[in-house]
Amino acid sequence: MGRCHLGVNASTPRIMDDLPSLPLSNPANPNRRHSDTNADGIRVQKPRRAAPADAIRPTRAEVNLAALRHNLRVAMRHAGSAQVWPVLKADGYGHGAPAVARTLEQAGAQGFCVALLEEAVELRDAGVTAKLLVMGGYYGGAYEEIAARRLVPVIYDISHLEGLARAARTADHIVDVHVKVDTGMARLGVRMTDLEGFAEKVAGYPQIRVRGLMTHLACAEADPCAGSELTGYTAEQIARFNEAATRLARAGIAPRVRHAANSAAILRGIALFDAVRPGIAIFGIAPANLSTELRPAMRIRTEIVDLRTIAAGDSVGYGGLFRAACPSVIATVPMGYADGLSRTLSNRGHMIVRGRRVPIVGAVSMDMSMLDVTNVPGITLHDEVTVLGSQEGALGKDTISAEQIAEQAGAIPWEILTSISRRVPRFYREP
Repeated sequence: MGRCHLGVNASTPRIMDDLPSLPLSNPANPNRRHSDTNADGIRVQKPRRAAPADAIRPTRAEVNLAALRHNLRVAMRHAGSAQVWPVLKADGYGHGAPAVARTLEQAGAQGFCVALLEEAVELRDAGVTAKLLVMGGYYGGAYEEIAARRLVPVIYDISHLEGLARAARTADHIVDVHVKVDTGMARLGVRMTDLEGFAEKVAGYPQIRVRGLMTHLACAEADPCAGSELTGYTAEQIARFNEAATRLARAGIAPRVRHAANSAAILRGIALFDAVRPGIAIFGIAPANLSTELRPAMRIRTEIVDLRTIAAGDSVGYGGLFRAACPSVIATVPMGYADGLSRTLSNRGHMIVRGRRVPIVGAVSMDMSMLDVTNVPGITLHDEVTVLGSQEGALGKDTISAEQIAEQAGAIPWEILTSISRRVPRFYREP
């Protein structure tokens, strides 16, 4: 068939919100004691993703372990003498945190950062022995888990102190913590006006030892700088952070480790201090295109499960958002928004088949999406389809990056990677 133009309905699909997550406590019997429930009846849930051995659909995410190690080496080189603690929150940015952590720990990472206590528990249970810093600050009363598993919580509120001290007494060892300072993110952290008062409160709990001081940079990828000369908001934040360290030292808190740098700051060589926290860079994406050295670590592939020819004027998918301008061949692939393919890519996104980029047509549904493959000669059932990453086929070679998908979806690469759901099994491979 010859080439024809896409016929797109002007109506735009509506994005649906996720349902709220379930509470950690056991509603049937909140006082029930078992291996996953602490003394306060708080159950720390163990997340579970689809296992490769259970995979039936051809949809899967392939994670390149060599790319992860390469990106860690890049971060280490930029970090200089600072320790490198990769950030593995949100299931390792969608790559599967346990496998990523084990790979990076063997490759020399000195510690890891997560957002949630549950994420840290998952890594400990997976055999990760490195330092695990829990940065989110909400512990749900499960302080015994922190002490028992020797996790390092980030604290910024006096409400954290009593629970941690009690857990330290139960575990019969001192609990190490890092203090977070709000230098301008206005999200979490001890306010600059409260530093001395917070230090006085900490001094009243000898069971708690402050080992680290941290902050979070808001504009590290955007602020102008020339070499080591930094200007803009990041410079203001770093100045406040240095001031906070000085004031806390006068008040009796002198942590051994200070850290502030995210991926962008590391790649720019700023705010390196004693440790750094690379996140998205570990997975091959450089904020603001600050590096060309990084290698994307994830590739998502599926297969064509249906092919059909439709007539001119026929519609495709929910709501008839696409109507064919001429006789067209439509391929169905088993990947939808429940797998992490944004519904905003309806009539907008692309995939690759036989080495050629083809458009997504109609609404991306929960479990499936449709492609217009009219102009792909030789197309057959079970042909591989690349959703994210590179493919070389009979008709050429192409790559769809997380940055490209993000631009089409009105999102950011972080969101694209972390949206890949746990029902998509992760397959880990060496080149």
